[in-house]
Amino acid sequence: MLQVAGMPFQPSGLLHLGTIERVIIQQMMNAPVVYSFPSVRELQFELSARKHIIESSKAMNESQMEFTTFRYARCNPTYWNLTGAGGFLLRPDVFPADAILDIYRNSSLYAFECATACVIIYYHAILRSIGRTAFNTFFRNLYLYSWHTDPDLGLTTFQGSHFLPGDVIYFNNPDFHIQTPWFRGLNAVVLEDGNYFGHGFGIMSGQEIIDFLNTQRNPGSVQPAYLASIVTRPSFNRLSNLSITLQRERTVPKTTPSVVHHNKNRISSVQHLHYCNIEIQS
Repeated sequence: MLQVAGMPFQPSGLLHLGTIERVIIQQMMNAPVVYSFPSVRELQFELSARKHIIESSKAMNESQMEFTTFRYARCNPTYWNLTGAGGFLLRPDVFPADAILDIYRNSSLYAFECATACVIIYYHAILRSIGRTAFNTFFRNLYLYSWHTDPDLGLTTFQGSHFLPGDVIYFNNPDFHIQTPWFRGLNAVVLEDGNYFGHGFGIMSGQEIIDFLNTQRNPGSVQPAYLASIVTRPSFNRLSNLSITLQRERTVPKTTPSVVHHNKNRISSVQHLHYCNIEIQS
């Protein structure tokens, strides 16, 4: 169900909706949960941001960015300092927007694992959604490592089986082969056509992802891979208000969460929160 200002909403009043936005809004209307927005402005922002997430995912798929483990991660030293843990720390002499855009412009210089890939996709999409000025203002101290994110992204993970295009879901492979732990699962961005993008996998159907993960299990395993009931998304409402916040002085200082270097590739956001001793929403 879709509500705006507390009332059921029909999209007939929204002009210039593209194909992707129409798919998203139709899924919102048919959803078993309520998607509620204070005004049409917030709804339009989320539709646009989700479209940008999908486009950023497809752009990564078409790029030369490679999948690798934290041990062999690499980045462009003009914009990022590579840490000993395999994370990318923003250089203090560059703008955050330029650094994120460089990942796509000079993609052959970058290699990282799939949780980091999802965060990069989100930052790239949000940059396109809020613009350079706001992005450079609110995302000054970027550090790319697994699911570690800036608080202003408002990343949220919850248990559920309903998701929308632009969300990240997780395919779990609990009996992954001990010699290939990077096949413990896959973080995948939901696309508008029913397929998924996972860094290192490309664009595939859910069944194709599960079939491949099942080839990477321990010998004799009886536990197949499956789609977990985990959904991750940024806070679109929070992000939509950043431009308004930009016009006023921030009253509450931002506290960046500490980084937990777990050295586990392709973990779900739930596993990352567990390492950070944070409970997920049910």
